[in-house]
Amino acid sequence: MNETVETRRTLQGRVVSDKMAKTVTVLVERRVKHPLIGKVMIRSRKYHAHVEGLEAGAGDMVQIEECAPISKTKAWRVTKVVEKARGV
Repeated sequence: MNETVETRRTLQGRVVSDKMAKTVTVLVERRVKHPLIGKVMIRSRKYHAHVEGLEAGAGDMVQIEECAPISKTKAWRVTKVVEKARGV
């Protein structure tokens, strides 16, 4: 039995836009230490993630995982909503 175990990268971030159909824009922030100065800086990047069946709106904290490319800019999918946005 030759089973290959595939580990997919997972990230956690905040949904900043849900205006597209079946797609959300997720802002992922990470803290890195400057190699020379030593100051901790926040680096951020936005990912387009496929969302289907889950209710992920702007402001929600979500977990995304890497997948096969779905479109030109989409290669991530939302796996779960960690925290709903406060308000309204």
